[in-house]
Amino acid sequence: MTGKPRPSSPTPDPIDIAIGSRLRLRRLAMGFSQETLARALGITFQQIQKYERGTNRIFASRLFQLSQVLRVPVGYFFQGIPADGEAPAPEAAGSDGEAGSDAQVGALLGKSDTLKLIQAYNRISDPNVRRQIYALVKTVGD
Repeated sequence: MTGKPRPSSPTPDPIDIAIGSRLRLRRLAMGFSQETLARALGITFQQIQKYERGTNRIFASRLFQLSQVLRVPVGYFFQGIPADGEAPAPEAAGSDGEAGSDAQVGALLGKSDTLKLIQAYNRISDPNVRRQIYALVKTVGD
């Protein structure tokens, strides 16, 4: 090592952006506002904004806390990121379906009726009722 400080990058790292995107998708799917999530973590909603944009890196301890609050394994945040650590290329986003589906989910979650439907579905506690509603929606959708 040279001992020189690493110059700060003017743009966020693509991996930080990918992790932030996964954070946003899960937060929206859970029906949490940025403020609700921030309160659960004891931080400000502006910090959540920075995490979601990738402008601030999420440290391991915070990622663990996020996984607990959002009820996902820590590995969820790394889905779609190749094992070699390189950020997925934008043109390859839809090639394996994983990153392409994230974009589709993000577009769907941007619609208020989709969010309301997901939130209402998540409030159903009876697994049998949930299965029946899923079957109904799937049938109507087909």
